[in-house]
Amino acid sequence: MGFNHDEAPVLDALARYHEADELGFSPPGHKQARGADPRARSLLGDAVFLGDVLSNGGLDDRLSRGRVLERAEELMADAVHAEHTFFSTCGSSLSVKAAMLAVTCHGRGLIVGRDAHKSVIAGLILSGIEPIWVEPQWDAERHLAHPPSVADYDKAFTGYPDADGVLVTSPTPYGTAADLSGIAEVCHRRGKPLIVDEAWGAHLPFHDSLPSWAMDAGADVCVTSIHKMGSGLEQGSVFHLQGDLIDPAELSSRADLLGTTSPNVLLYAGIDAWRRQMVQHGHDLMDHALRLAERTRAAIEEIDGFHVNDADDFCAPGCAADFDPLPVVMDIEALGTTGYRAADWLREHHHLDVHLFDHRRVSAQLTHADDDHTTARLLTALRDLADHTDELKDAERVDVPSPAELRMEQARLPRDAYFESHEDVPVHSATGRLAGEMITPYPPGIPAVLPGERLTEPVLRYLTSGVAAGMNLPDAADSQLNTIRVVAQE
Repeated sequence: MGFNHDEAPVLDALARYHEADELGFSPPGHKQARGADPRARSLLGDAVFLGDVLSNGGLDDRLSRGRVLERAEELMADAVHAEHTFFSTCGSSLSVKAAMLAVTCHGRGLIVGRDAHKSVIAGLILSGIEPIWVEPQWDAERHLAHPPSVADYDKAFTGYPDADGVLVTSPTPYGTAADLSGIAEVCHRRGKPLIVDEAWGAHLPFHDSLPSWAMDAGADVCVTSIHKMGSGLEQGSVFHLQGDLIDPAELSSRADLLGTTSPNVLLYAGIDAWRRQMVQHGHDLMDHALRLAERTRAAIEEIDGFHVNDADDFCAPGCAADFDPLPVVMDIEALGTTGYRAADWLREHHHLDVHLFDHRRVSAQLTHADDDHTTARLLTALRDLADHTDELKDAERVDVPSPAELRMEQARLPRDAYFESHEDVPVHSATGRLAGEMITPYPPGIPAVLPGERLTEPVLRYLTSGVAAGMNLPDAADSQLNTIRVVAQE
């Protein structure tokens, strides 16, 4: 059966809903904006409330006989060369958990890159899956992690042949990508599935100059955030499936187990609209974005104190396999300040928000929505930053450990340590104790500490110096890290 990508089933159903003058004696309680606070209506606009209808018994009938969501998912699968697609209104944080639970279960093992997002760790905690960690490829000079190599995953399977599959994160928030085709071959040679957390890769299927899309590379399940690099609304996510290693009904069931029974149709509409937009115009939109990124990167490179990381920096033996140029990652070490201070300064003085920042970098995420006007404003702000570095040179130094020092012993399963009895101890007394919580510098959201890891002085020094420099630790019980939560009984 052919697909008509001029359709947008969710948007079309919303239009029919309003044309028919449907009257709901059902949630949502604002009843098509009539009951919403006038101040909210004034700020948000009535379109937000008018698009907020029930999925079943609103957008579609009570038995979903119109197949509105089902047809939208089929169109998305066709657009990106997948066999099945599922929409999620709970972000890729839910989607990746559903994928994990479809591949393995409590007491079983999953091979996972240690550069995984905190949502993956949350999945390990909730499920009781045993993580078999694979170390990222570390760039010790730049203090940056790239996805693990094909050989690393092959070695992990050799040591743990009963592992149920692999989870890899690619691309990373820094734009570096794994050799997904090679990792898929390692998995499929053993009859095991590959999950790709491709949250930052919604745009990849639509231009040949971008890193390989996970489905084209042979992944079994791929999780994508439409809101990150696409045109969807925040929390809009999809996960795709192909091959016969995972039952689509099981994957759907796992998502249903975790998801909301009250999905926001606005998020479905954003996903549906993005698919139609990209099928019809995606190559041209990405062509524009890539040319804009090339010009912008070259202009930033000319600013004193800035170095824009590119493929020559990130792609080499022992580093990344491929590179996405749209996350414009700027090394500002030569300015003598931190990414935290630079990000705060840019927001305060130019009302400009960068997407990622760490002890020596800031990153400006470009998408198809940017143009010469937005990048001109970015360049003006960065040049002004370079002219005011004297104001920023008193930034606290972050004591970044070596790769060997950064990794700690996983002495207990994350689930076991997380649900144990805990106590809060002064951070200076925590060395040698088992962590009872996850501690995650955000962004990029990759945990530095996992429940069950035995805390070491270098990692604690990194985090405490990071907090002093402006690092954000939103999931720690004490975000200032004066105390740390540890397992009470060891």
